[in-house]
Amino acid sequence: MSISAAVGISPFEDKDGGGGGFHAAIVKHRFLSFLIWQFLQSTFVYFLSKTLVLSGFTRNPFSPSLASLFAFFSFHLSLLSFSVAIFFISSPYPLPFASPFEIILWYIRIIFVPLGKPTSSRSRIRVSLSFMMFVSFCAIAGAVVISSLCWACGCFHGAGSLGLRRLGLRGFLIGLVYGLHYLYKQKWVLRFPIVQRPPFFSMKMGLPLSAAQAAKFAAFGFLSGVLAIPFLVDLTSASSVGKFFIEQFVFSTGCFVVILCWELSHCLHQVLHTKRFIFAPQKGSAAAEMNPSEPFLATLEESKPKSLLQYLAYLDLCMVCENNVDTWRRAAFFEETGETYKRVMAVSLRPLEQFTQKLAEDLEFPTTDKPIALSDQLTSPVDRLDLSKLNEPFFDSQLCAWCARIVASLTSRSRKEDRYGVAQITGSNAAVTSTLLSCLLAVEILMGKKTSIQSTHLGPAGIQWATVNTGRRDSTASAMGKIRGSPLYAKAYAMADILKTSIYSIVYAFHDEMANAAKAGALEKDWIITGKPLYGSRELLVYKLGLFLDSQVS
Repeated sequence: MSISAAVGISPFEDKDGGGGGFHAAIVKHRFLSFLIWQFLQSTFVYFLSKTLVLSGFTRNPFSPSLASLFAFFSFHLSLLSFSVAIFFISSPYPLPFASPFEIILWYIRIIFVPLGKPTSSRSRIRVSLSFMMFVSFCAIAGAVVISSLCWACGCFHGAGSLGLRRLGLRGFLIGLVYGLHYLYKQKWVLRFPIVQRPPFFSMKMGLPLSAAQAAKFAAFGFLSGVLAIPFLVDLTSASSVGKFFIEQFVFSTGCFVVILCWELSHCLHQVLHTKRFIFAPQKGSAAAEMNPSEPFLATLEESKPKSLLQYLAYLDLCMVCENNVDTWRRAAFFEETGETYKRVMAVSLRPLEQFTQKLAEDLEFPTTDKPIALSDQLTSPVDRLDLSKLNEPFFDSQLCAWCARIVASLTSRSRKEDRYGVAQITGSNAAVTSTLLSCLLAVEILMGKKTSIQSTHLGPAGIQWATVNTGRRDSTASAMGKIRGSPLYAKAYAMADILKTSIYSIVYAFHDEMANAAKAGALEKDWIITGKPLYGSRELLVYKLGLFLDSQVS
């Protein structure tokens, strides 16, 4: 079995949903469009740099030759490899990767033990191998592209093979540094913009940032060459010093062109693959009259979880629920049978439920009836929490944010747009509020906030609330309060803000109904599920919902 088969590497495996059909080809079509536009913009930058800047250092710059044609094709072949590489490693969410030690152990294991079912460690190995391949592609592409750009200049061409090797080595180092910088900044994660703009305006906004990044690497290449003057240049010869500075200028220009092309390719890749796709038949067609919700529901239910295609479907659903542009599509959710509404709510609540369950598992401490190891007894609660595991649920924060906005928008709009009352009949209102409140409680525990019910709080009927035993949660809250100011705390704060806004939108839409139910002591009847919540207790959820109703949540 080959290594690629063992790791399961496929450029479209995690992006097109793993299925066939028309919608599965969306990602492939966008990838082909990305390659075409990348070729066009790189060709424009290539000829612009050759004619305006590098022509002054080249002998017979405008006369065609076989060498110039070979340099042109080498330039584009290298950029093609870079474009394929960034598509290969891109993902709509951050991916956990394995350490070099884990990779070595995995290679040793596959020699002696046959591969079984895919595991989490195998997926981390796969991500690490793809990162290594990407850095290798960047280094090789940097050497080839800079050589094809600058080799024709007299300062390098006159040096023969020594000048070519020097160009290739420095280009290799520039590509290596850029590849590591690209991974360190997590630029391989697809960032979906808050406001969807036409691709032209998005590229226009990314052009200054790309030029600034290219200028930084060009300055790095120039300074690295200047620092080598005492070792490579005869300072007593003015001609040697002048020739050396000309070489540095030409090399810096080549660095600027290469990084500019790479940054523009990255920007184009982000723009094209995060653009909204409308998963709906054409308005007025027979499919639109019968069931316009089936295309995106089938994509959400049948595609591979967390694939790029599924992210695009959730983005489309979020914009339909929140905006008043495609009202005919949102009206189809509230059809008479209620099946479409149930399916929409099921696929929208699933990521939130998984997020809450995973976060609750990572936050729980061992119970008092289970023995604790001596080494754990000697450590503080925050030391016993694995912060790397606590980070993993927030990898899907973009998806969870969309889903929270989807369920909140549909629930609040159902008060006026639900003609058949399917939201209440299906019990979706209680499921939505319970899921959002449970998710908020888990996130607030991570932020170090206490969530116990106040013993002095009296209910609407004059009944005193029982104090919930939250000993473990209190210890967790005191432990997690120490991470304030960390990136994990920032992610939790942003998620809590989205959840609060979503709950407040529901409370605002149904304020009168909730207030009357609270006075009658029946707030949990219509707004809290009867079973055990994902996190916390029913009493705690009712208390938290009452705080939202009184606008006391901060």
